[in-house]
Amino acid sequence: MLMNRFWSIPMALALVVCSCTVSTETEKYQRRRNNIIDVRDKITEIKIDDPILNSLNRLYLIEDYLIIQDFQALDKLIHLFDKNDFSYVTGVGYRGQGPDELTNMGYITVDKARHSFYVNDYGKQKIFVYHLDSVLSNPAYAPEVKMEINETIFPSRFQLINDSIAICRIIEPIGTNNFKPMPGKMNMNTGEITLMKYEHPKIKTDRKRSSVAASIEHGLYAEYYERFDLMTLCTLDGDLICNIYGPGWKNDDRRTKYYQNVVFCGDKIYASYSGGKPFDEQMRSIQGTKIIVFDMQGNYIHTLETGLHISDFCYDGDNNRLLLSQYAGDNDIQFAYLPL
Repeated sequence: MLMNRFWSIPMALALVVCSCTVSTETEKYQRRRNNIIDVRDKITEIKIDDPILNSLNRLYLIEDYLIIQDFQALDKLIHLFDKNDFSYVTGVGYRGQGPDELTNMGYITVDKARHSFYVNDYGKQKIFVYHLDSVLSNPAYAPEVKMEINETIFPSRFQLINDSIAICRIIEPIGTNNFKPMPGKMNMNTGEITLMKYEHPKIKTDRKRSSVAASIEHGLYAEYYERFDLMTLCTLDGDLICNIYGPGWKNDDRRTKYYQNVVFCGDKIYASYSGGKPFDEQMRSIQGTKIIVFDMQGNYIHTLETGLHISDFCYDGDNNRLLLSQYAGDNDIQFAYLPL
């Protein structure tokens, strides 16, 4: 009896330690993501010679068009291309201080129902709306003001889930030169913002850097983190589905980068991933070359090795492919697509 009692102590301790990291339905620990598929030979370059686009850009799709947002352009900041053959169509959104120009451009949001897209301008504290038909037919088209932006709490990125409500990455300035990003909902007609219920208990406010992507079809959103190896899935009402912890979850170094972007593609979640790469001396993030694929329950499926330093990507459902952008040098591929 005495021997059994002594042996029970280390056994009990072992059970306690193991129970801290064992995956549950809502807490998924993925220490190894070793199912890596090399897709470099499937990458096809998209050659865009005119206009010349800078490295800092974002990709979006609206109907038959690819939108490339060029944050470093000196004149037109937004360019539309045919998404099938990538021929140039038109450009809008001049940089400047004029009433129809953009001073400090934020992200774009596509409104499929209204055949329009929205552009945040943080310099003017406004959200502009561009109607697609007018953009295509009128080279001198001037956007309308959709709504004013509140300076104390405002949307950074948002995605419409119906005619009036958007799932957003909400920004709240805190302290000096710092901010807190949070998932929330915004009424596009009134500007009213409601924060989501769930917040991860172990992420400190001053360390949090995250963004949000949503799937209307599956009724959920993903909050994905830059400085932590963490992605959280919740319902569109803010109820927790699961936390997904990667191999670097215990790392607490703010000079590293994990998730870059998340896109819902059919019944899969695709996430561009740096895997904890360090920042360089100028604090410019080193972009990852991998895309991790999950199912809608947050279970790991496989990793795609693209060989490109991905700065952004989007999903072309009509052609079942990913459109990719990379921070490119003089001899590198800047834009490409990957068939799925």
